Amino acid sequence: MFGRRKYSSDEEVAETVPAAAPSRTLSSSDRTLTDDNHHGAIHLSKAQIKRATRVRFGWALFSSFCLLVSVVFIILVEVGNTQVGNIVNKIYFLKIDVSDIIPVSVPDATLINSIAQTLGLHDFYTVGLWGFCQGYNGQGVTECSKPETLYWFNPVDILQSQLLAGATIALPAQINTILDLIHIISNVMFGLFLAGACLNFLLIFIVPLSIYSRWSNLPIAILVFIGALLTAGASIVATVMFIIFQVAITSATDLNIKANIGIEMFVFMWIAAVAAIVAWLTHMGMCCCCATRRDVRTGRKRGSGKAYREGNLRDTAGVAVEEKPVKEKKRRALPTFGRTPRE
Repeated sequence: MFGRRKYSSDEEVAETVPAAAPSRTLSSSDRTLTDDNHHGAIHLSKAQIKRATRVRFGWALFSSFCLLVSVVFIILVEVGNTQVGNIVNKIYFLKIDVSDIIPVSVPDATLINSIAQTLGLHDFYTVGLWGFCQGYNGQGVTECSKPETLYWFNPVDILQSQLLAGATIALPAQINTILDLIHIISNVMFGLFLAGACLNFLLIFIVPLSIYSRWSNLPIAILVFIGALLTAGASIVATVMFIIFQVAITSATDLNIKANIGIEMFVFMWIAAVAAIVAWLTHMGMCCCCATRRDVRTGRKRGSGKAYREGNLRDTAGVAVEEKPVKEKKRRALPTFGRTPRE
């Protein structure tokens, strides 16, 4: 019933000799950029190198955008309080209100304050980076000083110069004692803001060069750090100085002088400082992360894996690297039970 199958000579040879292993082409996934057997590095086209370093290029553009934001807000700080205008005059460091310089508790205070205005005093004075503006509460800003390099605000000279001849006004003693310090700090603040704006503007166009190599990113990161240091330093100096100025002016009990910090100016300069710091932190991260174009060419880093799936790669000998063929599953034949015909 179960007969013995008779094999031909060809079938016996085929069964005794194992089949040769199928040839396998080299796959791009099995090859590294620089293998340990000195086979060489894979050569990429320019388009593939750009695709492999697209992440680094994106971070470089992000850093340039942060520097652009920093420059824009520094410019707003620079142009604030320089001319008569509804928007520009709202950007100031400090506003000094002398409209009620004599307290209400003093007899005939209203009459004395009106006399002070007739003597030449304005209701308020606002301080900017290049000069000051003055005006009246009902009319707003009426006049701004001519922009001056290395300007510093001296309330004593301004108030004394606007009074009529022979008229004097007593200011708090704290203001007179810190005038020399205000002069020095104001000049330092002016120089820091101007230098930070110029440096950050130049770095907007230099920062994208950091995609080529890490050695090019190192000096750029140092320059970005200097720009961030200048901008943040100017913001810190301005914040400390005008807060001290506000406290010194409002500390007088015999005079009713009000001093208010300009919120818009402080927000603008700190946005500029934070944006510059973020740009510097981005470059610090790029010093050790994200493959550069030089890294991809030399095989130190692969970069984005999507670049290696676009087109055929070529090795150092110029031989195309083929994709790995898909293995087909062998179908096993079911055993047959039956009698085989005998010869």
